[in-house]
Order: sequence, then C-alpha cells, then structure tokens
Amino acid sequence: MAEPPRDRDSLLNALILALKSERKLGMDCLPVPQQGGAPSGDTTGRLQEMAEIVSRCTSCTLCRSRTRTVFGEGSPAPRLMFIGEGPGVEEDRCGRPFVGPAGRLLDRIIKAAMLEREEVYIANIVKCHPPGNRTPDPAEVETCLPFLKEQIRLLNPEVICPLGSPATRTILNANQGIMRLRGRRYPWPDNPEITVIPTFHPAYLLRNPHEKGKTWSDIQMIMKILGIEIPNHR
Repeated sequence: MAEPPRDRDSLLNALILALKSERKLGMDCLPVPQQGGAPSGDTTGRLQEMAEIVSRCTSCTLCRSRTRTVFGEGSPAPRLMFIGEGPGVEEDRCGRPFVGPAGRLLDRIIKAAMLEREEVYIANIVKCHPPGNRTPDPAEVETCLPFLKEQIRLLNPEVICPLGSPATRTILNANQGIMRLRGRRYPWPDNPEITVIPTFHPAYLLRNPHEKGKTWSDIQMIMKILGIEIPNHR
C-alpha cells in the first residue's frame, strides 16, 4: 500500500485529486485522512486539519480575492449548526463567520434560543468571500460543498439551520427559496437523522425587521426539537 502524503501541500493535492475522482463516481462527501497521530474520535483535531487544508485551497476563483478563508467555529459537539451563504467583508478580514452586523443579530437569535454562541457551530456554504458580496455561483458551491458535508459528518448536529435561500437550497438540494421552505422541518438528504429547519438570513432581517417574528417561530421549532423550554417573552 502506498504511503500517505506527509506534508500539507501534498495532502491538499491528494485531496483535490480524490475529490475530482469521487465526483466522477457521483460522490460529493470528501473524507479527511488522519494526520499527526490524532485519534479517529478527535473531532477538534480533524476539523483543525481540514481548516488548514481549506486555507490552502485554490480549486475555484474565489481564492483570488480572499484575505482569509473562513472555515467555521463553535462547539465540536453541537446540537445545533447554523449555515450561511458565504463570508462577508468583515468575516474575510478576520477569518471568523458571522462577525459583522448580521453576526451580531445571529448572536441575539442564538441567545433567544437559550444557547450561547460557543454551544453551537457556525459555518458557510463557501469558505471564501465572494467579491461584492455576490451569491456564490454553482461551480463555487460544488467545489466547497464536500468540505461542508465533511464538517457536518464530523459534528453530527441534531439540527441544521440554513440561513437564507442559497444555504437552504444547497442543504436541501431544493429549487425553492426561503419563503417557500421555511416554517417546516426536513430530513437532511445525506443523513435523515439530522433535522433541517431553514430560516431567514440575519442580513435579510436587518433590512426587513418585520420578518423577525417568522424567524422566532422557526427558532421555537428548533427549541422544541432540542427540548429547550421556550420563554414566555421574546
């Protein structure tokens, strides 16, 4: 059996080649090989390895305009995972997801669910900032999606909450937008034991504060699944 690649550049090249081969076979979940002696159950170590691999990725054009990759952050054993569309300007600057105005609103949404940011996991469909905050194109999503699916597999949350239409359509492999898809629960197509409950993106809520009541309804649905007591006031 061939020796696995030892250095990070070789590892990245091997993963990209494996990804291309798997796509030809209709597979889109990229396994991350164990490196550095980390035990197979070490989710934090595996996520750190994958984050380093992502930081070197040049598989799509988004790498040309990024300052930093934004892999994701939070608990290595979350019950709830939020997934957005892609990093914004502030996220690209500091390398963390949801840290701008939309991120501050997401923090308040998490607190409304009686949770702390450190108890959930937050990620995006793509790991690099799309120029002009545009929606990632299908080729960019396809390139990054295996990394996200491996994150989900490692974290194994009870509930995924996609934020906004692009994230919801990607996670559910659906054509409809958030207006049609929110307000209901769905099985995640890759693992039906994980429940998907979409809601509006916080950036949309900043522009349309009258929709916050619908988001609170979605969050209550999540709280019921997680067995969290819903307070009498918002």
